[in-house]
Amino acid sequence: MTYRVIQWATGNVGKAAVDGILAHPELELVGCWVHSADKAGRDVGEICGLDPIGVRASNDRDAVLAIDADCVVYAPVLADPAEVAAILRSGKNVVTPVGWIYPYAADRVLASPRDADIEAACAEGGVTLHGTGIHPGGITERFPLMLSSLCTDIRHIRAEEFSDIRSYATEFVVREIMLFGKSPDDAAKSHMPALMGEHFESSLRMIAAELGWELDEERTTSHEWAVATAPIDTPVGIIEPGTVAAQRFSWSACVNGVPVITAKVNWLMGEQDLDPAWTFGDGQRFEIELDASPNLTVTFRGLQPARPEDGLDRNPGIVATAMHCVNAVPYVCRAAPGIRTYLDLPLISGRAAS
Repeated sequence: MTYRVIQWATGNVGKAAVDGILAHPELELVGCWVHSADKAGRDVGEICGLDPIGVRASNDRDAVLAIDADCVVYAPVLADPAEVAAILRSGKNVVTPVGWIYPYAADRVLASPRDADIEAACAEGGVTLHGTGIHPGGITERFPLMLSSLCTDIRHIRAEEFSDIRSYATEFVVREIMLFGKSPDDAAKSHMPALMGEHFESSLRMIAAELGWELDEERTTSHEWAVATAPIDTPVGIIEPGTVAAQRFSWSACVNGVPVITAKVNWLMGEQDLDPAWTFGDGQRFEIELDASPNLTVTFRGLQPARPEDGLDRNPGIVATAMHCVNAVPYVCRAAPGIRTYLDLPLISGRAAS
């Protein structure tokens, strides 16, 4: 069966998703919503740096929702829950890297009224919503849970990212959302740690629910930064001395005050001219560590480019995020209506080269 797919937004993840949809033998791209008026009316292939494919983008939401399609790959920078609900009510499944990885509190009760509305929209449209991604969305919960099946007496799980942000060229995201180039005072007052924490919180709850931990209500969080000691040249402009040039985030969930799950992010604009003098240690990577019997440490390489400039055209981490969405589409279309997480779906795989 061929599933008809709409791509929602054509930023970095959206462009990679279009490429993946076109390559997937079970999928057909039939529509595309874009935010900017200058992309509207253009061939989607041309927008994404490909040959023309005969599908034109539109910034008319109602027109895109009227397209006959099975699924939407929803990939804006930030989710609009009302927009997602409208897509679901139109009878289209949704796969997204911007939320709903595990929107539950204890006993699979939805954690917020917003998510209850999404569940109702799924029921009304007879469709499914699935949240996925990389970190969070894979490294943080899907893969630790897979590895946990090799262990007993699990005491702590750590998932950690080490990335050079010089390979990421979207200025608004890097400067306004990720805070690079901001003053330390701006970083200290930012809502960014809380926004990121909301997503990682879902990951912590998913792991706890599946492994059987009853978590303390409070979370342990931290946000540290290093500033540039000299001008740092990046694809989004110069990071000036004295401004944020590297950041570390950490979120931990505890049982009786003892950490049992920790998610960490290390973002650096390279390893030079930083105060404090941070480094990646063992290079760019993702790590998963289980303090258990047996102890396990798994390192993922290849999700970051070897050199920052190699990631400007096709960043492998962004491609992986997009493909985690695209490859899930057939499984989500076959799932029962409602919000469905990794715990509800069968093993999702990619497809062989044609």
